[in-house]
Amino acid sequence: MMKFAYTIVYVADVAGSLAFFETAFGFSRRFLTPEGDYGELDTGDTTLSFASKALALSNHPQGFRFADDGALPLGVEIALATDDVMAAHQAALAAGASELAAPQVKPWGQTVSFLRCPDGMLLELCSPVTP
Repeated sequence: MMKFAYTIVYVADVAGSLAFFETAFGFSRRFLTPEGDYGELDTGDTTLSFASKALALSNHPQGFRFADDGALPLGVEIALATDDVMAAHQAALAAGASELAAPQVKPWGQTVSFLRCPDGMLLELCSPVTP
């Protein structure tokens, strides 16, 4: 059986990325290594993890384009579902995110917003999709 277990985002400041998600959205820190180079948040069935750029390069020395390497975000996003997109959006801004698109209702009825996290990652906040 195959199961989607976790996503790892390579960042400059692992503890800072964990703190952003704890502050903005109330996630609990599952753990942070003593070296501070890898940490996980308890986000439900799928874990959101962060690893340092140095750890990333030790595993893949050919290099990466990191989320904070440019003015535009990477073409990959993390999406968090919530019943109150507006409140979550405001909490993310207060915790240091940058707004890319304010909350708006899509033609299919879902409310979505887009932000860039302090670590450069693209974040979608969205209401659950209802059939």
